[in-house]
Amino acid sequence: MPFQKITANKLSNSVVEQIELLILRGILRPGERLPAERDLADRLGVSRPSLRDALAELEEAKLLSRRAGAGIFISEDLDSSFSPALVKLIGRHDEAVYDYITFRRDMEGLAAERAAQFGSDTDLEVINEIFLKMEQAPEGHGADLDSDFHMAIIEASHNVLMVHMMRAMYDLLKQGVLYSRKVVIQITNTRMDLLEQHRAINDALQARDPKAARAAIEAHMDYVVQAYADLRRTERNEEVARQRLDYEKRR
Repeated sequence: MPFQKITANKLSNSVVEQIELLILRGILRPGERLPAERDLADRLGVSRPSLRDALAELEEAKLLSRRAGAGIFISEDLDSSFSPALVKLIGRHDEAVYDYITFRRDMEGLAAERAAQFGSDTDLEVINEIFLKMEQAPEGHGADLDSDFHMAIIEASHNVLMVHMMRAMYDLLKQGVLYSRKVVIQITNTRMDLLEQHRAINDALQARDPKAARAAIEAHMDYVVQAYADLRRTERNEEVARQRLDYEKRR
């Protein structure tokens, strides 16, 4: 856990500020459990009464939530960027899928440029480590790594608004609201194509080439749009073919 010793005069205020910043920067994530009170007080270098005051203030601000018998967690409400009704509506219409991919294309292109320019060496190392795991992942088991790879690029952009906005977008993908990576993988040879696209993105970032990083992201997202369109066309054709077959059997 990324906690540091508190040295400011009013200890509880300093604890509040540190935890707020960790949440804002996306380091502490919705649903994540905080260390036990004694452990957390020790890590921060404050008394337990000061820590309790800070935690109470953060609970009142709806940034933390306490679960009986389980501990204190980062509030999951921070992850609720879309209402349940809107999520269901998005999931029912292909138009939303294409808008989603276009939005990601624009935002991730910008994030990749920023990551190549402003990301630290450690940021780029994280991205590279995730890509290496993607290379080694068995076929059909890389969906979470895919999202983690793209999210690591967003985080390397060091823009907190972009981090929280795009995390909510990836959550829709992970929940299968829009489409899953498995859908794209159904198209022949897509897995290797996707891996090579991610390699191009990673190579550009490691070379700290902003233009190449953006271009690689845009090429990848254009490919995903076409792959999805091809798949939907195949599904529609199959539906028509099944109707014809059913008709022939009944004649």
